[in-house]
Amino acid sequence: MTRILVVDDDAAIRTVVAQALRRAGHEVQTAETLQQLDRALATRVPDVLVTDVILPDGDGIERVKEIGQRLPQLPIIILSAQNTLTTAVRAAEVGAYEYLPKPFDLDDLTRAVTGALARGAVMPQPEAGEDPALPLIGRSPAMQDVYRIIARVLSNDLTVLISGESGTGKELVARAIHDLGARRAAPFVAINMAAIPRELIEAELFGHERGAFTGAAVRNAGRFEQAAGGTLFLDEIGDMPMEAQTRLLRVLQSGEFTTVGGARPLRADVRVVAATNRDLTQQVGSGQFREDLFYRLNVVPIALPALRERRQDIPLLARHFLESAASQGLPRRQLSDEAQASLAAHDWPGNVRELENLMRRLAVLARDELIDAPTIRDLLGAPGTAGGEAADPGIAEAVHHLVERIARERPDALEDGSLYDRVIGEVERPLIETMLARHGGNQLRAARALGLNRNTLRKRLDTLGISARGDD
Repeated sequence: MTRILVVDDDAAIRTVVAQALRRAGHEVQTAETLQQLDRALATRVPDVLVTDVILPDGDGIERVKEIGQRLPQLPIIILSAQNTLTTAVRAAEVGAYEYLPKPFDLDDLTRAVTGALARGAVMPQPEAGEDPALPLIGRSPAMQDVYRIIARVLSNDLTVLISGESGTGKELVARAIHDLGARRAAPFVAINMAAIPRELIEAELFGHERGAFTGAAVRNAGRFEQAAGGTLFLDEIGDMPMEAQTRLLRVLQSGEFTTVGGARPLRADVRVVAATNRDLTQQVGSGQFREDLFYRLNVVPIALPALRERRQDIPLLARHFLESAASQGLPRRQLSDEAQASLAAHDWPGNVRELENLMRRLAVLARDELIDAPTIRDLLGAPGTAGGEAADPGIAEAVHHLVERIARERPDALEDGSLYDRVIGEVERPLIETMLARHGGNQLRAARALGLNRNTLRKRLDTLGISARGDD
């Protein structure tokens, strides 16, 4: 009979898990502290160890690391209520066979134990390194599945295909795979297939030699060459034209490429991570995407859930975005419980990106520090609109011209994440000046009209250098 050691400081969990494993035909021993765990291992090494992370006398993952060094053939399954990407990555780093976030399904645990016994080996361990700041947030079951897959691909170079609606965070996943993996010291290079003209895609990907085509005055390194030793992120891969798909397939098959106009093959020393918001299987069926390329890319699929499919994460994300806005100098805001419930009830067609934009807007426009549910409902309005009304055409045209001017004056503003703040900065001054003029310079009345409290308006006046007479 196989012997399973279960370590958890929660008596109810120990009992339920032990009963389930005994019903599956295993002998079970339990412990509730690291000290008891050590004594049990000293007496007899089990066939599988199942342990919690947070125990009364220490960190279970750190002890798993020590046990893995002493007993490398002992499969270890980690349970944790600290169900974040950090925990999943730490579990993989210390060689855990499986990581199950609480609450877990007993059938999943039983299957994990059976698999651990069958394989009889721990997961390969990636090289140790500093744990960088992790961009992914969420504790829903759907995100736990994503975390587990990410943790499993860090120690290899398998090609990953990330699918999901626009705004779900596909590039964040790609960056996490790079930043936490063995190639972290090399470049992360991203290219958006939908943003490159069809006739330039091959030159962008593979580079070109001098004189390869009209206007090619100098040799130019492509994205494969720029990402040498690191990760190449191919975003919106479903928009790649068929001729470029053929060339990419050859590179993935041979591990070599040639520049446009070049003759000498170069080694493609990159990990490829692709992403799409399209249904590639449907595109394969309609002849718009090569079937053989799809299978080359879809070695490890990661399906990112839409925000409406992980509603329990919405308040956590919203609070994070408000904290992020405050750290960048915007007013500090908090959400009432009712406001968080209103956010969680919304369908978020723009997903995480839409939620982040709304939180930044609230940081600027909310009347009080504590944001209530009516404020949320007023801003959300009908799906896809702010307050339920379409943008005025004149305002939309003015914003369009403003963005075009910023792009001419500083092209990198479209890429470095500063565009939102720049546009808001341009609009804020004339908006405040207009409202002050409309109310005869009375700051109190102007603040009420703007939906700000008086102190916030005074701070913005000081920051922007706007002079106004005191309240009447």
